[in-house]
Amino acid sequence: MLFSVFPNESFVDMTLYQYGWEPCKPMQSYGPYIRNHYLFHYVISGKGTLVSVNSSGINKTHSLSAGKGFLASPGQIVTYYADKDEPWEYAWLEFDGIKVREYLLNAGLDINSPIYVPKTFAMSCQVRDEILYIAKNSDAAALNLIGHLYLFMDSLISTSVRQHSKPGGKVKDFYIKESLTYIEQHYHENITVEDMANICGLNRSYFGKMFRESTGFSPQEFIIHVRMSKASELLKSTDKTIGEISVLVGYPNQLHFSRAFKNKYGVSPKNYRDSVVMPQ
Repeated sequence: MLFSVFPNESFVDMTLYQYGWEPCKPMQSYGPYIRNHYLFHYVISGKGTLVSVNSSGINKTHSLSAGKGFLASPGQIVTYYADKDEPWEYAWLEFDGIKVREYLLNAGLDINSPIYVPKTFAMSCQVRDEILYIAKNSDAAALNLIGHLYLFMDSLISTSVRQHSKPGGKVKDFYIKESLTYIEQHYHENITVEDMANICGLNRSYFGKMFRESTGFSPQEFIIHVRMSKASELLKSTDKTIGEISVLVGYPNQLHFSRAFKNKYGVSPKNYRDSVVMPQ
């Protein structure tokens, strides 16, 4: 089995969290789990089953074989297990970012449609190869791996039988880019949704709706996402105290920072710094 954790969370549009490859034993299972990020598995060989809860709270069972894949969305309860006679071998990526929801919808994938079905098996191998490249080259530069994450997503979209494009507006894209740039430059300050709307010259309510439709986050949720991503990088790559990091990412109150961090990652900043992430 291969398993790696991506060490850099400074990428906003799309970033990696973990990735790997595993040949499973008969009836080997995972779950029920709830993920904080998107998790995609590609079935290399064999068979298996996914049981997922859709947006209506209904359990759905899906049988998968080689060449297909399945998506677990953030907050979704999933369980998956290998076939007893032909256990699957699969490779996976865990990823997220403000453009991910849009990209996945272009591939016809979401919480209610979690199964990737390729136009042909041969075409699906493009998806497989990009995941395996990432899984087998964990020591490559961050930009190299992110580049292959984009190639994976492009392959996922172009080879899916449910491929479709979502029309976008140039004016809306401009406003979103302006607001994202503002967050990146001022996340350590006490910025508000009103500040962001004013930068774009838009009504607060309209801006908030547009931002969520484009990114899948509310403006405040995204500010927290950026702050926590910056904090995780500082915890991993510097010896600054938690109090110092708290201030650097916009939390003068260390207690408030620790609560926000634990809400995002499930552990305290101290435990995050000290922990070794275990394979899924």
